[in-house]
Amino acid sequence: MISLLCGGLLFGGPAHADNFDRMNLRQQDFSGQDLTGNDYTRADLTEADLSHTNLEQVRLFTTRLNRANLEGANLRGATLDGASMVGANLKDAVLEGAYAINIDFRGIDIEGADFTDVLLDPKDNDKLCEIASGTNPVTGRETKETLYCP
Repeated sequence: MISLLCGGLLFGGPAHADNFDRMNLRQQDFSGQDLTGNDYTRADLTEADLSHTNLEQVRLFTTRLNRANLEGANLRGATLDGASMVGANLKDAVLEGAYAINIDFRGIDIEGADFTDVLLDPKDNDKLCEIASGTNPVTGRETKETLYCP
């Protein structure tokens, strides 16, 4: 159970707010929650636990996700443009159809992640291909194949 004090309002239990723009959510536990459609633009989710979380259609534009745990997360159709994901865990995450231009992917774990139809900068795609491995347990797709790695 999580309780957040945000702008003087106390949120308890699952996060139901629509907009967390610019909020400090460092080290918060959102694991297993349904956060579909929420807006975390410019929020700081450094070291947050977002494992097995439904983040479908979520806005994570220029969001800090450094060392965040996104293992097994559903990021289908999410907007990640400009996000910082240094040292993040995307093991077994599904990013199908996400927008991910200008991402800082240094030190990221993408074992078993599904990048099918993800819009990536070609340079980022090449860097991800260098570390791509595994098969996504939900979609059955190999990470290297979803990135069109040689």
